[in-house]
Amino acid sequence: MKVVAVGGKAFVTGFVLSGVLGSYASGSSEALGQVERFLNDPEVGLIMISSEIAKPIRADLTSMRAKRAVPLIYEVPGPGGEHEKVEYRSMLRQILGV
Repeated sequence: MKVVAVGGKAFVTGFVLSGVLGSYASGSSEALGQVERFLNDPEVGLIMISSEIAKPIRADLTSMRAKRAVPLIYEVPGPGGEHEKVEYRSMLRQILGV
């Protein structure tokens, strides 16, 4: 399974240097398109997206997570970014429609 990083230049470059595939995105809408493209690649098992870019499209990402378990879409803080507390219960409620 492949691992892919989607985000800004500094974010993606850090992962590429460690052997992960990378895809630069200048904005959230571009990143969303790239994530949708990777969802259709059967070899991709994990998509790591910069949390700064993911924040505006979080509802779309949650919807994608609800439809497919693989690949896993994981938000990672970018360089200099702060770790954000994720409310997994509310995310699960949204995914399950409860």
